[in-house]
Amino acid sequence: MSRIEAPRDAAGAGAGAAATDADAAAAVRAPALPGTLVDRLLTGLPADAVLTDPDVTASYAHDMASFCPAGAPAVVVLPRTVEDVQHVMRTATELRVPVVPQGARTGLSGGANATDGCVVLSLTRMDRILEIDPVDRVAVVEPGVVNATLSRAVNEHGLYYPPDPSSWETCTIGGNIGTASGGLCCVKYGVTAEYVLGLDVVLADGRLMSTGRRTAKGVAGYDLTRLFVGSEGSLGIVVRAVLALRPKPPEQLVLAAEFASASAACDAVCRIMGTEGREAGGAGRGEGGHVPSLLELMDRTTLRAVNDLARMGLPETTEALLLVAFDTADPAADLAAVGALCEAAGATRVVPADDAAESALLLQARRLSLTALEAVKGTTMIDDVCVPRSRLGDMLEGIERVAAEYDLTIGVCAHAGDGNTHPTVCFDARDPDESRRARASFDEIMALGLELGGTITGEHGVGVLKKEWLAREIGPVGLEMQRAVKGVFDPLGILNPGKLF
Repeated sequence: MSRIEAPRDAAGAGAGAAATDADAAAAVRAPALPGTLVDRLLTGLPADAVLTDPDVTASYAHDMASFCPAGAPAVVVLPRTVEDVQHVMRTATELRVPVVPQGARTGLSGGANATDGCVVLSLTRMDRILEIDPVDRVAVVEPGVVNATLSRAVNEHGLYYPPDPSSWETCTIGGNIGTASGGLCCVKYGVTAEYVLGLDVVLADGRLMSTGRRTAKGVAGYDLTRLFVGSEGSLGIVVRAVLALRPKPPEQLVLAAEFASASAACDAVCRIMGTEGREAGGAGRGEGGHVPSLLELMDRTTLRAVNDLARMGLPETTEALLLVAFDTADPAADLAAVGALCEAAGATRVVPADDAAESALLLQARRLSLTALEAVKGTTMIDDVCVPRSRLGDMLEGIERVAAEYDLTIGVCAHAGDGNTHPTVCFDARDPDESRRARASFDEIMALGLELGGTITGEHGVGVLKKEWLAREIGPVGLEMQRAVKGVFDPLGILNPGKLF
């Protein structure tokens, strides 16, 4: 079978674009700023790719994270080609100007925040799906392709791109690669890093380097592809990615289980993923236990917030809701087996979805969690602490103690199957004392995660928000080695400075 070139549909062409037609018009109208930088950029870029209007460039200054400082960019560049990106990096190297790469700015750690006088390199116009190959099961894409756009395109060929962050309708593949993002399906299918086979990367000095492969296997030399995944744009600019695809699985069915305590819900998670899951029967089982396609938890605070936002009728009297899904040949049998495990763990009610539509409604409730919690007080700090599954109950109990100690509303939604929690601190940013308590509670939660043998970030990245905590997690020797790697790829320190460390 020959390779199939994917059509660039209207949704794919525009869904990820952060710059509007008005932005482009502003760029054409605005005169070049005095000085060498803008003049030099315009020698190799079209005028509509260089934004200098301060009101426009200010809108590119930060991502969605709270408590993360952001500077004022000197200029925003919207490249369409690899050559455009190379020109920007050669210019920046010559003039010693920092460059901050951006996708859709849906990040939650300040990793896309501008620094004063920088070039913001927004890659949202590089949004083409270059190839979908059903035989090799790969897709070749530019960094500005929106996650959901890619997912729908490969679905048309009977294929599946599993990583699906909650922001999948807006976040870009380049941003997903930069933060090594995950999603709801991680428990079965893994995270972004497991699907990136090869990359084309523009280095700090403008050279183009290719890493990895498009073959099913390959161990030639150091794995530089994995090095770039999760590097938050600090080592190079990803301009093309070869992504692994899987056969499209059967449509999944979801079960909802209500619990009178978070600890009982976490006990159910351990039963599902442990040896008791193996003994419980069903087709979706591994050697250790069940292998659900999704295993998510929402606490009472989150359930109420989602109901307030979307009137979805979720149960507000329960302390925790567990969502379990299977995309196996017989999902109903797997849900029945898991339902029995939930009841054994103390579930007060177990409700399997009858069809795909009901399942999709439950998943939509989970995807709305962070948006709903933000509406509680207007501002949130979203943590991203991952702990061993066996310590998930301890983590949730600890978060409850922190909320009480600091007199704050903290909702928790979690990729329970991975132990990846998203404690979300809700606060009024106009209240200085409440803001101070919010920041302090955030730090307490990260410290708790490390104490339980976890990590400070499972999928959101370090950015600006967690620099101090990265140093605590990896220690002085680890930090020294990471800085040394940065120095090899970016000796002038111009790529996304001030992030990670």
